[in-house]
Amino acid sequence: MSSDILQRLGTLSLSVKHLSHLPRFSDLIPSSLPSSSPTVTASQVPVLFREPYILSGYRPVQQPWRYYLLSLFQRHNESLNVWTHLLAGPVLLLRWWAHAGALGFTFDSVSLPLSLFLVSSLTYLFFSVAAHLFQSHSEHAHYFFFFMDYVGVAVYQYGCSLGHYFYTSEAAWRESCIGLLFLPGAAFFGWLSCAGCCFAKSRYRRPYPVQRKICQLIPTSLAYMLGISPVVHRLLTVSWTQEPSMPFHALQIASFLLSALFFSCPIPERFFPGHCDLVGQGHQIFHLFLSLCTMFQLEALFQDYARRRDTVLEIFGEKQLWWACVSFPALILCCFLMALITMRHMTKQLQSKQEREK
Repeated sequence: MSSDILQRLGTLSLSVKHLSHLPRFSDLIPSSLPSSSPTVTASQVPVLFREPYILSGYRPVQQPWRYYLLSLFQRHNESLNVWTHLLAGPVLLLRWWAHAGALGFTFDSVSLPLSLFLVSSLTYLFFSVAAHLFQSHSEHAHYFFFFMDYVGVAVYQYGCSLGHYFYTSEAAWRESCIGLLFLPGAAFFGWLSCAGCCFAKSRYRRPYPVQRKICQLIPTSLAYMLGISPVVHRLLTVSWTQEPSMPFHALQIASFLLSALFFSCPIPERFFPGHCDLVGQGHQIFHLFLSLCTMFQLEALFQDYARRRDTVLEIFGEKQLWWACVSFPALILCCFLMALITMRHMTKQLQSKQEREK
């Protein structure tokens, strides 16, 4: 009896011994998955990645690409910057689908500017998400993705201008000097916006001087003031009670101005250093108001499109519609070339820096 028990105990111990050689569940989890506490403080990342008054919540640099992709589902100081624009995309598409279904929307020359507005909106949202999600990988990635972000901003500016010109503008404004030069001016200022932001990013180092903001804000402000001019003219000359799009246009301007305020000034984190590391940064609020601005633009442009779609061809002619829209991919190409040229310059600088450090 005792010998049977001893034999069974020996068999059991042998089985346990074999089990001990099996991999543990934790060993099956890929090492590239983010850990439960992956963030580091500002002092643990290079100066390039530090934001003023944000003291913690940074992701370490030089991790595998999969780490940054999966950081989408973690808390860090870029989380809300990613999600505010990531969620705006599907919401924008749903609203588009709802309006298109209600209006019996068809893709033709009349609807092409409206379609390009949607493409431009999704472009800037996508590049913004990519920039904030992957920029922490390395200095090279940081510059590349933010240069692409600037391309998205320029494309969005021109997409808005197309919608405002063909669906919102009044005849008196179109006959003015601004109206006559509007489309080529909008394309030029869109490119200038991209060029100014790329130059500022490549030229100045942290802590950024005020000149950097000037290089960014002057061309983007000029592009915005020109692009919004037909809307402002209409708001000041047309009765709001007769035009359902007017409140949405007013809301898009208010949202954009608030977004510009939070983009330009590091508030509220300036007054509460370390307390807005994960939630409440000015850039997060900027993203939120910019997303709202895009939503209000979509609502307003669909209202204007519904009102004018039967007269657009008569007013502008099919030739002008197509030429204006052909300039859209041309602008994208010019902005991409500007970003790639600037990136090539930055790559040489980074290589020289690495050689000096060796």
